[in-house]
Amino acid sequence: MQKSVFFGTFAAAGLLAGMASAATLEDVKARGMVNCGVATGVPGFAFTDASGEWDGFDVAVCRAVAAAVLGDGKKVNFVPTTGKTRFTALASGEVDMLARNTTWTYSRDVDLKFTFVGVNYYDGQGFMVRKDLGVTSAKELDGATVCIQTGTTTELNLADYFRINGMSYEPVPIETNAEAQQKYLANACDVYTTDASGLAATRATFETPADHIILPEIISKEPLGPLVRQGDDQWADIVRWTFNVLVIAEELGVTSANVVEMSKAPTNNPEINRMLGTEGEYGAMMGLEKDWAVKAIAAGGNYGEIFERNIGEKTPIGLARGLNAQWTQGGLLYAPPFR
Repeated sequence: MQKSVFFGTFAAAGLLAGMASAATLEDVKARGMVNCGVATGVPGFAFTDASGEWDGFDVAVCRAVAAAVLGDGKKVNFVPTTGKTRFTALASGEVDMLARNTTWTYSRDVDLKFTFVGVNYYDGQGFMVRKDLGVTSAKELDGATVCIQTGTTTELNLADYFRINGMSYEPVPIETNAEAQQKYLANACDVYTTDASGLAATRATFETPADHIILPEIISKEPLGPLVRQGDDQWADIVRWTFNVLVIAEELGVTSANVVEMSKAPTNNPEINRMLGTEGEYGAMMGLEKDWAVKAIAAGGNYGEIFERNIGEKTPIGLARGLNAQWTQGGLLYAPPFR
């Protein structure tokens, strides 16, 4: 039943793909806002703070795009979406882009006719259980009840993992991370499974986080990244290269604190000069102002600043860079050259 819903969502999104306007940049400029699809609430990644403002690791990508296009990172209309509604929202044109822990897969890229513009977090699916359950490995979960978000890759990975290991489970379907947290804490399920970063983010909000453990098994590859509709290459380039400059800025030591000063005159690094608009006409190639990258970096910082502020080791989420470290530091984070 859950698979029917999953593929039904896919089909609806596929039919809608291509119906929305291809001139997204013009639409965004005329509207004066970027409509950005985010999660309904995942601590550290996409959440509303005490004043009701959206904040987080994924939210920062939306704000960087708004700053690059409109000159102001606050010009974003955040649209909360669930695992089931996100693709329809993008395909129909309700949102201009998605930035919400969405895994880059073949069928989403090819069949649903979306374009993933990069990977902003390399993740993998894990399992969280209460410590008093006495379980230390996912291989001990035979017969467990499992809270699982419908319409996600984690739903399918879960079925594969239990089948491969000859185990059974009883799914407890949920729509949002908040619902998962509520049901898990109410003992409606023994296990909550989703991306390991999401488990860490959820556990950080518990009254007694130490009473819950994330099991050691990571059962999938989950390359999470922003995506747009196919058929509008200019908009795809804008979102892709806005994300890329955040990565390149960290690699080259350009930060929210020094970017404006560095953009006032050419430095001794040609790649920095091209990126910040003191050399060449790179903004015009995408229909943007010369200082688009300066505004994107100034809006929330480079990739490293965004990571450390929202989900890094000194935050309640407490994630190490790991695979998400720069390629120069042993990680997978790598952006094409800016030239």
